Amino acid sequence: MKTINPEIVDRFIQLSGPLFEDVQQSGIFKDSKTFVDCIPKTNPEEIRSAYNEQRSKPHFNLKAFVYEYFRMPDEDETEVFKSGETMDKHIEKLWDYLSRRPDEEVSDFSTLIPLPHPYIVPGGRFREIYYWDTYFTAEGLAAAGRLDTVKNLTRNFAYLIEKVGHVPNGNRYYYVSRSQPPFFVMLVDLIARMEGEEAIEEFIPALKQEYDFWMEGSSDLSEGETHGRVVKKEGCILNRYWDDRPLPREESWREDFELATDLDPKQSEVRYRHLRAGAESGWDFTSRWFRDEESLKTIRTTEILPVDLNALLWYLEHRLGQWTKEQRYVEASLQRKTAFDDLFWDQEKEFYFDFDLEQGSRTEVWSMAGAYPIYTGLASDEQADFIAHALEDKFLKEGGLVTSLHSTGQQWDHPNGWAPLQWIAVQGLMNYGHNPLAKTIAKRWLKLNESVFNRTGKMMEKYNVCDLSLEAGGGEYPLQDGFGWTNGVAVALKSLFDL
Repeated sequence: MKTINPEIVDRFIQLSGPLFEDVQQSGIFKDSKTFVDCIPKTNPEEIRSAYNEQRSKPHFNLKAFVYEYFRMPDEDETEVFKSGETMDKHIEKLWDYLSRRPDEEVSDFSTLIPLPHPYIVPGGRFREIYYWDTYFTAEGLAAAGRLDTVKNLTRNFAYLIEKVGHVPNGNRYYYVSRSQPPFFVMLVDLIARMEGEEAIEEFIPALKQEYDFWMEGSSDLSEGETHGRVVKKEGCILNRYWDDRPLPREESWREDFELATDLDPKQSEVRYRHLRAGAESGWDFTSRWFRDEESLKTIRTTEILPVDLNALLWYLEHRLGQWTKEQRYVEASLQRKTAFDDLFWDQEKEFYFDFDLEQGSRTEVWSMAGAYPIYTGLASDEQADFIAHALEDKFLKEGGLVTSLHSTGQQWDHPNGWAPLQWIAVQGLMNYGHNPLAKTIAKRWLKLNESVFNRTGKMMEKYNVCDLSLEAGGGEYPLQDGFGWTNGVAVALKSLFDL
């Protein structure tokens, strides 16, 4: 039964209130995520009283106050690379290093949502489980023969769906107002692939509940109307990214607040929601969401129908229809498929693009989101051939596939490449028989992984696929190492092609 609501963040002293806002705007921590992951050493009411009493005194030191009353989050640094150790050996060691035991003894004052089963964290500043990261990590775990771990990850998500109503961005209370790309069905698919469909019966109720979350409010919509994550367009219910709270993200408070200082309160709320919806997309941030691709201030995520999200939700409908035999899922998948090409496929450019609800037309942004329809099996054979050509001709670089063709300084744009998008494309190409191109992408990506590892001893969150001598850039935080989904995709690709 759902027991956790987005408003729960107001209960935490490190997520709302005067102390929270003062700390986040003060810059005493380089990373806004540090304070929201701190744990009060005593009852928050005592801390509030102490803060109200001391804050106006001469020589009050905010940083000293925080260190006195809060325990700092653990800083995860990956193990030092041992000279001569191979990347494969390093990843094998990292599985255990990035593993976390069930959260049995979590402070009532912590922002961590306890999970009942062991799980894997991405690494670096990411000290909790993340939704879509987990699927790509799981593909590597499965290839490494760690199916029990994959099942634990999937059961944790089923638990979160029961408690929160959906899989949140991560298992932190400040993440519950949003989700991430719905890959839970892919995790369940992975178990079915490994153990047969009888092994997934326990997850069907959670899959149905997640679908209901994404479709909430859809039954009352008229043509052209929107509500939360649902949009009625061309007689069909489609989806967009959203967030239930129109405030700065708690874990990026200062950055979001500063981005809206030029706006009145109402306009600020709109921008905050666009930023939060961008975080729900997993692509935070990218020119896909910008009106002017040079400026984050023109973000308009909720005005975009994303091709990747709708391809994933079609797959969820399709699989629920197969697994439950319920007609409502079958009909929903057929309706979405009919609307999909009309909205997202550009016949002249021979590629899939996001749809701009405000303009009533497709966007101009070439991105790897356009590969999702071959990953989920939505594309026709002819469309798949066109997509394969575009991937090879436009996106394939020396180090693998570049995220978009637009160089904006944002981390989900040119020149960066990301492990999950390599996997999406490789799997999609193989679905339609483009195996040689899929293998070329895998080999180039793995060569880049190996090269950076040999130079630094680390597996990175993202890579510069265009200039192999440079680190990837962009983003609101320093380049992270670890790194869950990079490790997972590397292991899975090596297994897939016997490399």
